[in-house]
Amino acid sequence: MIKARVTVTLKNGVLDPQGKAIEHALDGLGFAGVGSVRQGKVFDIEIDNADRAKAEADLKAMCDRLLANTVIENYTVAID
Repeated sequence: MIKARVTVTLKNGVLDPQGKAIEHALDGLGFAGVGSVRQGKVFDIEIDNADRAKAEADLKAMCDRLLANTVIENYTVAID
């Protein structure tokens, strides 16, 4: 069993209205000094495979085909 965490974030230069809304909300709650907020998504995935290289290749394929919009998003894969 291989456990992995995939983190998907917007590429630099892509507008992030949700991050901007969070930034303003934090300021309204009294958290001064927050310069910028960018939001993203995290996927914790378990794969029934003992081959780490195959699991990593499969995870990248999952990101390219479904989990991330690679036109506007970057992703990282971390395997435990």
